[in-house]
Amino acid sequence: MRIIDLHCYPSTQEWIDCHGPYVEALAKYWNRAWIAKSEPEVIRDFEEAGVEALLVAMDLEATVSAPPCGNEYVRGMWKRHPQRIIQAWATVEPSKGAEAISQAKAAINELGMVGFHFHPIMQHFAVNDPRHYPLFEVINELKVPVMIDVGTTGMGAGMPGGMGARIRHAHPSCVDDLAADFPDLKIIMAHPGWPWVEEATAVALHKGNVFWEMSGWAPKYFPGNLKTDIRGRLQDKIMFGSDYPSLSYARIFKEWRELGYTDAVMEKIFHQNAERVLGL
Repeated sequence: MRIIDLHCYPSTQEWIDCHGPYVEALAKYWNRAWIAKSEPEVIRDFEEAGVEALLVAMDLEATVSAPPCGNEYVRGMWKRHPQRIIQAWATVEPSKGAEAISQAKAAINELGMVGFHFHPIMQHFAVNDPRHYPLFEVINELKVPVMIDVGTTGMGAGMPGGMGARIRHAHPSCVDDLAADFPDLKIIMAHPGWPWVEEATAVALHKGNVFWEMSGWAPKYFPGNLKTDIRGRLQDKIMFGSDYPSLSYARIFKEWRELGYTDAVMEKIFHQNAERVLGL
């Protein structure tokens, strides 16, 4: 069965460094140290798992003053390993205003990336903030999708004030507003969205242009209603993502199998929905 992983990070030293002061706190949250891998090691992980990966760029420069693991970096990995990395999500920081708009145009028109990933909590903004709608108007004109984190994050967890990050910025209602205001924009919610899983379910069901990938959580911990809805009314909306390197592929695939879904449902989750929605 083909497996498309929509949510993978480079896991190299450059990617670790772009998180600035959050690295130590996130290691405590996940109860394991972050250890950088070489590029060949990352590709070997994808090969052994049998996944076709989409890399995610990360730019937190405005909030943590660390150099980004940016669009050119992930595009370089993609182009060096096109049989295993099949595309890459670009990043821009909305707070950069006109610069972000310029970077967005370049990411699609010059670098050929699939779309954009946003981390609202760590980038300190909400996607339904009208101040940032000029950016989304440009993305909409470029006719590419966006992937937006929903739910809380381990980034900043346990730090005083969360280093200024607000988890409310990642509430599914923000995606609901964006989807209503940009009905032609394809939006993928990233992660199960805890503690607002029911709200995220409502948005995915109500908005025809909203889809949902389940990265960053061990499947056995998916809430009960979500497990039921994935095999039923959400089966045409759900896509696979791992949040690599957060969890091992061995564990993720074992726990997906243990959910007991039919092959027909798993085909949709692992590749058919992504193929249909994103043209992969």
